[in-house]
Amino acid sequence: MAASAPSKPTACLALADGTVFYGTGFGATGETVAELCFNTAMTGYQEIMTDPSYAGQIVTFTFPHIGNTGVTPEDDETADPVAAGMVVKWDPTLASNWRATEELKDWLTRTGRIAIGGVDTRRLTRAIRQQGAPHVALAHDPEGNFDIEALVAKAREWSGLVGLDLAKDVTCAQSYRWDEMRWAWPDGYAHQENPQHKVVAIDYGAKRNILRCLASAGCDVTVLPATATAEEVLAHNPDGVFLSNGPGDPAATGEYAVPMIQEVLKADLPVFGICLGHQMLALALGGKTVKMNHGHHGANHPVKEHSTGKVEITSMNHGFAVDAQTLPEGVEETHVSLFDGSNCGIRMSGRPVYSVQHHPEASPGPQDSFYLFERFAEAMAERKSA
Repeated sequence: MAASAPSKPTACLALADGTVFYGTGFGATGETVAELCFNTAMTGYQEIMTDPSYAGQIVTFTFPHIGNTGVTPEDDETADPVAAGMVVKWDPTLASNWRATEELKDWLTRTGRIAIGGVDTRRLTRAIRQQGAPHVALAHDPEGNFDIEALVAKAREWSGLVGLDLAKDVTCAQSYRWDEMRWAWPDGYAHQENPQHKVVAIDYGAKRNILRCLASAGCDVTVLPATATAEEVLAHNPDGVFLSNGPGDPAATGEYAVPMIQEVLKADLPVFGICLGHQMLALALGGKTVKMNHGHHGANHPVKEHSTGKVEITSMNHGFAVDAQTLPEGVEETHVSLFDGSNCGIRMSGRPVYSVQHHPEASPGPQDSFYLFERFAEAMAERKSA
């Protein structure tokens, strides 16, 4: 019997250096150009794909079993996927989970996101670690017709994330209230009916679970767009101000966010920031940020808190970092990554103004850092009782 002809690749990933990975396409068809990163989390692919911080990025998943729990609207961090595409080792299997309402492949097709399976993700991840996060073009064509030279050229021509303000692309269009709390068995998402603190949250690309954690900590949350002014923030007479996560270059977003934060700091309110919000606060206090080689993306990152010596296992997703050497007098480094020593937290000396690079809302990931939301609530309570 004659051997069957090998199946033709239906997707390819072209790196700017000319390297090409072939595989099986699923999800939407077409092309997309972005920065390529890898994520080491073993769970939470849906939360990762819908995290606004991944705008402008294609995610390589190092864990091979992607898609086997399907998707459910309850796990969306925002309405639709924000990451430009996904790269996986094995083609997704059919969902096997009681919470699933849709297959991963169907969800990606419906929401216009391209994916490629059958890729040697170990080799690809090593390349990213050694050479830095590359610019890539990802294409999916069921007929398997690809213009490789054109795809490589598009990857090389892409401007990249440095200098790119993406917060404006993912922020809310107008302000809104939030009272939904963290998911709990068996009732799911309950609503905060007895809030103790009024919080204004600045949406640079906020994950829903961060807002849920604020509500669970007793906060009445009003979310404002990334471009909100200090006057608009303070007009709500908040007890505290929260600065959310988000995508892109913090220096670019800081052009309009930093002046707002500096004015808010004059009001002597508790301020708490996460991820891009952490970087925004550092810039407002006089620090600087730098682009990382390949960033931190995963749910197993050890972070040490200096004051207690405690090591927290955290979720991370960032390609820029605060340069601790640039922090001015009166601003302390509070947390540090045990992977590479990079900065993971700061605070103002003697004031309830602090931020962290990692994600204490932990979805996906552990819950070692939830105390940071409680610390924020305690700071607002102390200010009101003073």
